[in-house]
Amino acid sequence: MKTWGAMLQPDLILGGCILELSPEAIARQGLKGLILDVDDTLVPTTTAAVSPELKGWVDTMRQTVNIWLVSNNLSDSRIGGIAQALDLPYLTSAAKPSRRKLRRALDGMALPPEAVAMVGDRLFTDVLAGNRLGLFTVLVQPMVDPSESIRRYPIHALEVWISELFGATVRPHRDRPKTP
Repeated sequence: MKTWGAMLQPDLILGGCILELSPEAIARQGLKGLILDVDDTLVPTTTAAVSPELKGWVDTMRQTVNIWLVSNNLSDSRIGGIAQALDLPYLTSAAKPSRRKLRRALDGMALPPEAVAMVGDRLFTDVLAGNRLGLFTVLVQPMVDPSESIRRYPIHALEVWISELFGATVRPHRDRPKTP
């Protein structure tokens, strides 16, 4: 049985938002699919608008991987509107770290767990759910609303602190010492 530290350990930690996740990084891992969280991963929770940069990123990524949105958000109109703007399939009310909706996305992609990454901004929902299912997990920094650039994310700081108590290393890779 894996330790809590191992279950909370992302496979890849980005020091920035999802837009910094490159097709090359995905290809290096041999991934064929992405399951993306929505709130604060793709768009700030304070907006439902999809940025042109995000649309371009999705269009680039979809050339090499299958993409699904899986959100804990209960609002079908919010998540459905974002999914429609990005032309992506989606699932709401996921209750992550539950694996149920992630399995549905895998079935929709017709891919095994080891060929798919779960990408999100939260350790105790996105990373934990992905690790529980055997997905490659990617932790990104929250997408910040430009009008709220000073906004802090205390829940993220708390999750990092607790995860590190359990033994996970959840600082961005560029801040971590390189291993030989």
